[in-house]
Amino acid sequence: MRYVCPGSGIFKHYRKVNHRTLNQQGGNGIMCKLDDLVALCQGYPVYIQTHNFPDPDAIASAFGLQRLLALYKVESKLCYDGRIDKLSASKMLDAFHIDMAPYESLKAQMKETDRIICVDTQKHAGNVTDFIGDEVACIDHHPTFVPIKYRYQDIRITGACAALIAEYYSLSGNKPDNDTATALLYGIKMDTLNLTRGVTALDVDMIGFLFPYCDPDMLSDLERNNMEFSDLKAYGAAIENIELYDKIGVSCVPFSCPDALVAILSDFILALIEVEVAIVASFREDGIKLSVRSEDPDIHAGNLLHEALADIGSGGGHATMGGGFITRESIPKLGNYPKERIRDLFLNAMSDT
Repeated sequence: MRYVCPGSGIFKHYRKVNHRTLNQQGGNGIMCKLDDLVALCQGYPVYIQTHNFPDPDAIASAFGLQRLLALYKVESKLCYDGRIDKLSASKMLDAFHIDMAPYESLKAQMKETDRIICVDTQKHAGNVTDFIGDEVACIDHHPTFVPIKYRYQDIRITGACAALIAEYYSLSGNKPDNDTATALLYGIKMDTLNLTRGVTALDVDMIGFLFPYCDPDMLSDLERNNMEFSDLKAYGAAIENIELYDKIGVSCVPFSCPDALVAILSDFILALIEVEVAIVASFREDGIKLSVRSEDPDIHAGNLLHEALADIGSGGGHATMGGGFITRESIPKLGNYPKERIRDLFLNAMSDT
């Protein structure tokens, strides 16, 4: 069959997904045991937690899993820490009427015995708050930097976590409803930058699986007008402050930007023909947010962040993209010239690879 992916402008060939093919790809050759996850949740209050400042992939994955568990009579609440600070993310919440609760509103009611499923994140990953409940399960597509034993675990490297959740529908024989299919498809497209970044065969297969169930008009609407006028100031600062070192582009924005915007700026700088590795830092009241993008096969973005910030902050991610953070309390360690020190930390880490 041949379908057009709305907004991509590219024809994609979709080979019919069969359980044998997906079974060979998923979970190290073992079909995802949805029944085990359901049994683990039954009889407990269940929370599905994303990484802090959730993006469209995190929201789509959590929403898709919530809808799937509901089919098995398991009710759950979606939660996060930080803010919904990206226009594309807030548009998703409105479009699909998704209810996500900030951690502050849940502290009083959450108990240590409540079940938490980490989705699109892992405990101690650096961009996730340790909630009161018990993290019994994890479904994620990021590399693991701090190994944790979960009672249920499905961690695989894919372009988008939403592809893993879509596979659960496919393997279990459950058809996603219109909103779920559209949200998951949007999550895959956003996290893979329309299938141009970190994409795997599973991501492509799941786009083919989801497309017949989605709402193409809603998908197109979500993909339009995702920039705010105030974002232009950040673009201007990133351009004004960029420094090039061989194929490395470094830019420090001297004011606060939301996490999602910092990531967008690193994608923007990576689009320069002179740049293969983009590093962007935003100086905020709570600390310094960093984003890295890499097209150099020898530079793993997540490992670079982890190594560069090892003694001063936290960071990690995929081979092509990652994020990090330096807390306000750690900023004095950067000395009198923090921008230059950040630049040197990354350049030195790359010279060691």
